[in-house]
Amino acid sequence: MGFFGKLFKGPEIDMEKSSINAKKMRALFDGVVEKGGEYRLISGYTEDVSRFNYGFVHGSKTKIGNLIVGWNEAQETIVVVPTVPDLSSCGEPVWYRRDQILKAYRNKYPTDAFVIYPDKRSYIAINAYDWLEDEKLYIYVSQEEELAAFTEFFMKRFAKK
Repeated sequence: MGFFGKLFKGPEIDMEKSSINAKKMRALFDGVVEKGGEYRLISGYTEDVSRFNYGFVHGSKTKIGNLIVGWNEAQETIVVVPTVPDLSSCGEPVWYRRDQILKAYRNKYPTDAFVIYPDKRSYIAINAYDWLEDEKLYIYVSQEEELAAFTEFFMKRFAKK
C-alpha cells in the first residue's frame, strides 16, 4: 500500500492499548460484580442531553457517561457498571434481569442504542461501538466480536417482549 493508501485509510487501532483497557475493564467489573468472570464484556456509553433556551440562544449540552456492560446468557442478565474513560474507577453495578424488565428494544435513530425499561419511569440507553478514537470521552477498546455477540444476545433474549 502506497503513501496515499495509508493517508486515506484513516486512524488505526492501537491493539496493545485496546488489550490493556480490556484487562482494566475486566478487573473493574470483577471487583464490583460477584462472579464477574461468568459475564462477557463490552464498553458503551450513555448520553444525558439537556436543552437550554436563553432568548436568542438555543441549544443543547450533552454529558457522556461511560459504561462497562456485562452479560450472562445462561442467567439472561445484563449488568451495567458506570466508569470513566481511563478506567481509573467505577461506580456501583445495576442489574437488568430479563424476567424483571418492562420492555427492551434496539433504537437505530438518532443513535444506535440498546434501550432497557426496568419500569414505566426509568430507562437506560446503552450506546455501543466497535471502536471510537476519542479516548478523552470514550473507553479506548476494540470490540467488534464482542459487540456482535452482545447484539445477538440482546435481540434474541431481551428485545423479544
